[in-house]
Amino acid sequence: MQWLNEPPQWAQTDQTITLTTASQTDFWRVTHYGFIRHSGHFFYETIAGDFVAEVTIRGQYRHLYDQAGLMVRADDRHWIKAGIEYVNGVQNLSAVVTHDYSDWSRMVLPNAPEALRLRLERRGDAIEMFYWAEPGDFRPFRLTYFRDAPALQVGIMGASPEGPGFTVTLANYVVQA
Repeated sequence: MQWLNEPPQWAQTDQTITLTTASQTDFWRVTHYGFIRHSGHFFYETIAGDFVAEVTIRGQYRHLYDQAGLMVRADDRHWIKAGIEYVNGVQNLSAVVTHDYSDWSRMVLPNAPEALRLRLERRGDAIEMFYWAEPGDFRPFRLTYFRDAPALQVGIMGASPEGPGFTVTLANYVVQA
C-alpha cells in the first residue's frame, strides 16, 4: 500500500493503522463551496475488477468535518469517500461521490458508536456502501454509479478540513477481490 498525502503521524501494527490528520486537509470538488481540495490522507492499493473492502473506524472527532473511512479513487476528478464525518457536534454516516463535482449525503448517528464497521462493494460500474448496524447485519446506505475503470485505488482515508487534526484508528482493513 502507498500514501497519497501522507499524514504527519501514522503507525501500522498487525491489522491496525493509527493516523493523525493534518490541519486543512480534505477531498472535495467545487459543489456549493466553489473550491477544490485533494489534500486528505489516503492509504491505498490498486485493485482490478470487482471487490469488497471493509474497515472498522474509531476516531477522536472534535472539530467540524473531521472524517475517516474508506475511499475508492480513479483519479483526482473521480472518487468516493465514505465513513464517519463530524458535523455540528455529532457523528454522521457520510458519503461523497465525485464525478468532476462532489455530492454529499449524510445521516446523523444519534447514538454515536465507539466504532463503526464499513463496507464498500464494487460490481461493474456500481459501488454499494454498507454499515454494520448489529452483529452480522450490514445495512446499505448508498448505491451509486462509478466509472467502469479496469483498476481503482482502494483504501482508507482521513481528513480535517476545519480543525487542527485528530487521531483515528482504522482496524481490520481487508479487501476481497
